[in-house]
Amino acid sequence: MRSQFRSVKLPLILMTVPFFALVLLFSYVPLFGWLMAFQDYFPGSPILGQNFVGLRHFERILTDEQFMLALRNTLVLSFLSLITSPAPMLLALLLNEVRKLWFRKFVQTVSSFPNFISWIIVYSIFFSFFSIDEGAFNRFLLDLGVITTPKDVLADSGFAWYFQTLVGMWKGLGWGAIIYLAALSGIDQEQYEAARVDGASRFQEAWHISLPGMMPTFVVLFILGIGNLLAGGGFEQMFTFMNPMVMDKLENLDTYTYKIGLQGLSFSYATAVGVMKSVVSILLLITANAISKRVNGRSIL
Repeated sequence: MRSQFRSVKLPLILMTVPFFALVLLFSYVPLFGWLMAFQDYFPGSPILGQNFVGLRHFERILTDEQFMLALRNTLVLSFLSLITSPAPMLLALLLNEVRKLWFRKFVQTVSSFPNFISWIIVYSIFFSFFSIDEGAFNRFLLDLGVITTPKDVLADSGFAWYFQTLVGMWKGLGWGAIIYLAALSGIDQEQYEAARVDGASRFQEAWHISLPGMMPTFVVLFILGIGNLLAGGGFEQMFTFMNPMVMDKLENLDTYTYKIGLQGLSFSYATAVGVMKSVVSILLLITANAISKRVNGRSIL
């Protein structure tokens, strides 16, 4: 019996080898490049032959005003993203209550479609819609008399944080709901049947059965979201929507690292910023996991 189990288990283990090799190749081997954070790296020379400077680049981080500005934007954007993180769960809960299967599938397909659109196409859509000249948004408000002059939403620095949060939520809302719909499908249907026998309404079923059934999934995703707190909307979205009018609100740590590293050719300092970001993200993930485990007994580590 044991030999049969091993014969079945071995092919499954071998199937995972290519994936572990890819993770090792693209996620762990590049960590060797962290040496540049402790050197005055100059392209063209061997990395082990560079001038060692210790923690000088990390000390520069503490006095860099542009870094502090990027850090502020990153934290604000991440905080707004965490606030809106229950939105996919709410959408999944509403879709689960729809009795017309064709309508549920239609809404799920339409809401998930933006996830597969590149950020360049997303920017083109929003630029066309909110264009100050021919955009439908301005034309509609002008026709209603709500505004007298067109408003350039994409260049509004005061609204930039909230606008990008809404854009990110629009793009990932339907895809995130799929995860919660999968969690709902795993709930024992006998719980709903027992609730109906006891006279529970559909709202009571959703509140006392569906919502608690999704909470473990929400906790896991929320902890991972805290681990990504220093992502701040990511590179692609902020880099695509950034312009001189909103740069002071949209430049996060990823775009700042790109600017000083690839554009400014300060490879060592950019590497130091990346190392700091990775280490702090790991510490945030471990802390959030420990707090979750102590408070509600759920964790991912």
